[in-house]
Amino acid sequence: MEPFNLQTLSKEEPIYMIGIGGISMSALAILLKRAGYQVEGSDFKASDMTQKLEDLGIRVNIGHKAENIGDVSAVIYTAAIKEDNPELAYARTLAVPVAERAVLLGEIMKWYRCPIAVSGTHGKTTSTSMLSEILLAAQYDPTILVGGILPSINSNMRAGADNYLVTEACEYCGSFLKFFPKISIILNVDEDHLDYFKDIHDIIDCFHAFAQKTPADGLLIVNADDPNAMETISGVSAPIITFGTKNQQADFTARDIAYKEDGCADFTVLKNGSPMMQVRLCVPGEHNVKNALAVIAAADFMGISCEQIQRGLDAFSGTCRRFEKKGTFNGATVIDDYAHHPTEIRATLSTAKKAAGENRVLCVFQPHTYTRAFKLRDEFSKSFADCDSVIVVDIYAAREKDTGLISSRQIAEDINQNSHNAQYAKSFAEAEQILREKAAPGDLVITMGAGDVYKIGESLL
Repeated sequence: MEPFNLQTLSKEEPIYMIGIGGISMSALAILLKRAGYQVEGSDFKASDMTQKLEDLGIRVNIGHKAENIGDVSAVIYTAAIKEDNPELAYARTLAVPVAERAVLLGEIMKWYRCPIAVSGTHGKTTSTSMLSEILLAAQYDPTILVGGILPSINSNMRAGADNYLVTEACEYCGSFLKFFPKISIILNVDEDHLDYFKDIHDIIDCFHAFAQKTPADGLLIVNADDPNAMETISGVSAPIITFGTKNQQADFTARDIAYKEDGCADFTVLKNGSPMMQVRLCVPGEHNVKNALAVIAAADFMGISCEQIQRGLDAFSGTCRRFEKKGTFNGATVIDDYAHHPTEIRATLSTAKKAAGENRVLCVFQPHTYTRAFKLRDEFSKSFADCDSVIVVDIYAAREKDTGLISSRQIAEDINQNSHNAQYAKSFAEAEQILREKAAPGDLVITMGAGDVYKIGESLL
C-alpha cells in the first residue's frame, strides 16, 4: 500500500472519510471539497454536521458497512475508529492509501506558507479561536480549523487564502506529530489521556517531539509558568518565545491585572520587560490571560499591530461550550462549560466564583471516560472547592467501556471527603429536579463536562 500523499491522489475518485461528521473530520472534508477533491464518507448517526456536508454535495452514509466503500483514491479515519470497524477493515484490503485524520491534516498544512499549531492539554479551542479573531481583524484571510463553533464565523472552520492556517494540535495518540507547523504554541502540559500515555513523562516526551518539529525559521511559543511545558523545549533548536503571568522573566508577561465584575481581565502586556499594549478581554478567568499572552506573542511575530490585536480580542467573546451563557432559569444564570480535567475544572470554578460574587455556584459535573475518572480520581476529589454544590451524574463513556473500577457515586463520595458539597444523581432527570429545587435568583448554574451534560441546562431553559 502506498503512503498517503495528497499531491499524488487522483481527483477522479473520491477520498472516503470514516467518521466524517466529527468536528475536525467535517472541516477537513470541506477543505478537500473546495480544493477540487471528490469526498464522501460515513458516520454512525445523522447530525447537523452530516446534513451540512450533504448540503455541500458530500455524500454521507449513516452507519458503517464495508459495502459503503466503492472505488476510492484513499481512506481516512479518525482516532476513535477501531481496527475492527467494518469499513476500516475492508479499506485495509484495498490497494489505496489508508491514513488517520492527523496525517491528512499534516498534508493540508503543507498548502500554507505559515501553518500555526496550537497545542496544550487545556485551552486549545479558546486560544485557537482567539488567534483566529486576531488574524481576521488584521485581514490576513486565515484558514481556520477549530474544535468548536466560533460564533463570528458560525462554524468550526473557515477556508481562507494559502498564507495562514491556524489549527488545534491534539496530543492524543501523538496526532500532532504528523503536523508541519511554522509556528507552534504549547499552552501547558498536564496529565491526561492516560488511556494512551503511560504517565506524565510519556506525555512530556510526546510534546518534546512536537516541539522539535518547529523549523529554524519558525517560532515555538511556550508557557514559562508550566515546568512540564518548559521541560519539553530542552535541546530544541527553533527560536523560542515564552509567556507567563507568574514568571516575570518570560518574554511576554502581564502586569496590573484587574478583573471586572464579569470576571474578564484588563492588563498591561510587557514584551521583554517593557510595556507593549493595554489589553481588555471579553472572556473571563486568569487562564484566559495566559491564553491571550500566547496568541499575542504569535501575532506580534507575524507583524500584526497592537491595534489589530485588540480589535481581534474585542471580537472574541468565547466559543460554544467554553463558559457559554445559555440563559436564565428562575433568576439564576445558566452556564455550560467543556471542562473535564481537574485543572480545567478548578480554572472554570475559580472564574465562576469571581463572576457569582456573593451568590452561589451550583455545578452539575459529568466525568468523561472511565480511564480519566479512575487515574485522576484523587485530583477530581479536590477540584470542586469553589462551588457551593456539585451534582455528579454518570460517567460519559465516549470511546471506552465500563471497567467497573470507578463510578460517579464513588467520585461524589471522594469529593465529600474534601469539600463536603457533592451528591450523586442517577439520571439527568434527577439532576435537573435537584436544580429546580435549589436554584435561586442570582445563583450561577454550570453544566460541566465534555459529554452531553449540556442537555440538563437546555432542559431547564
